[in-house]
Amino acid sequence: MAFTLTTRLRVPVALSLGVLLGSASIVLAQSAFDTPAPFTGTVRFSGEQGAPIYGGAEVSAAGTGFAPNQPVTVLRGDERLSPEGLKADGEGKFSFDFLLPADAVVGIHPVVVQTDAPDSADVIDFKVSPKIPVSGAEKFDITSKKVGRGLYQVAYSEKNKALFVAAAVGRPPVKESALYKLDPETLDVVAQVAPEAAPQTGDRDPGVFAVYGIGLDDEKDTVWVTNTRQNTVAVYAQGDLSLIKQFDLNTVPHPRDVVVDAANDKAYVSSAMNNLIAVFDTNTLEPLAPIELTSAQRGGRFSTMSLTLDPKGGKLYTVSMTSPEAAKIDLATGEVQILKVPGSVSGAGVAVDPATGRLFVASQGSDDLIAIDTASEEVLFDTAVGAGALNVAFDAKDGTAYVANRGADTITVVDATSGEIIANLDAGSYPNQLIATEDGTVYAVNKARGQDDTEGDMIWRIVPKK
Repeated sequence: MAFTLTTRLRVPVALSLGVLLGSASIVLAQSAFDTPAPFTGTVRFSGEQGAPIYGGAEVSAAGTGFAPNQPVTVLRGDERLSPEGLKADGEGKFSFDFLLPADAVVGIHPVVVQTDAPDSADVIDFKVSPKIPVSGAEKFDITSKKVGRGLYQVAYSEKNKALFVAAAVGRPPVKESALYKLDPETLDVVAQVAPEAAPQTGDRDPGVFAVYGIGLDDEKDTVWVTNTRQNTVAVYAQGDLSLIKQFDLNTVPHPRDVVVDAANDKAYVSSAMNNLIAVFDTNTLEPLAPIELTSAQRGGRFSTMSLTLDPKGGKLYTVSMTSPEAAKIDLATGEVQILKVPGSVSGAGVAVDPATGRLFVASQGSDDLIAIDTASEEVLFDTAVGAGALNVAFDAKDGTAYVANRGADTITVVDATSGEIIANLDAGSYPNQLIATEDGTVYAVNKARGQDDTEGDMIWRIVPKK
């Protein structure tokens, strides 16, 4: 079975209708254009045991939300992927497996799902990911240790030589969360605190002010965290992890990352799936006017994800999930430059090399690391790194970029000048976020595939060998 990109000849609508209406020899079947119906089903594809989809692997398709006993056909171009006679069951569900050819092209393919009785159709994205072999572990000293459940982000205090990790478990109402302080050498937990209970709103159990994103203010010895489920942020003390301020509910819509410009007394918080960056005064601990970002694409929408700060240059960077763009913000003047990131699909992670002006974007949808020159917007390289490239950290000491590939369970080390892969490291289950310190040490956290996963919920320490 071939699975290749195809090109279809499109005939202009006016011409095709004219030909049809003017020809007595062509008769449309009466049922071809009966009453249209909205497409209501959902189809999901996955690789073996929930893994990413790779060429040559078994693929599972699962459909829900269809009409009971409704006939369904799944196509890629002219190729039928579903078995003949496929129908939803009495609950509107179906499932089937098929073998993806080894030569399936990496990328996002349009797959058409058609239904009968009633007739409807939709185009579903089917992503074939690059399979990058694990390599290069011998070039690094790698240690890891279990910390607690639900690890999300890690931050390092250069001043206090301490690691801080934010963790939250499950979906709302989240009742298990912790802020950890770790020894950066041994990775032992030296202190931890559980967030306070959130206030009751309506009849729903609010859970706790669970912590997700994390950023440090080494001038004031504080830890800023995002309470994503309550749409707000909080500030803790680095020393004993005591709570300094819990901001009100709904201060920031769906906050994700937080970075602190300690020299200028500002904290910046990205608002996932929104076009703004919230701003806080770190002296008064009060919100300021937010930064709003507008997509440069016609009909586009900019939605902020990761943040990275160039404190010496006075620049803040973010990447958009919903458009192939990034943003460069001059913190002194407030000027915003929207940067094109061609090839990026669902951009999530961002890092910068202040010395060269290179910006690095990790994209979950396109499974790649893209480097652009922020002055010329030239694409310097586009490297396939692995399924679900989620976050990226730049190591200025060695001139490398580290990418956490959540779907592939790897951390890819890339030469930040050439885009060449130096190593592709096994990083346990679901590597989530990572940082690089001034001395070239990289710390990463990963999540788990359940509470019995021995490869999840770990802190990793990666040091290049001399």
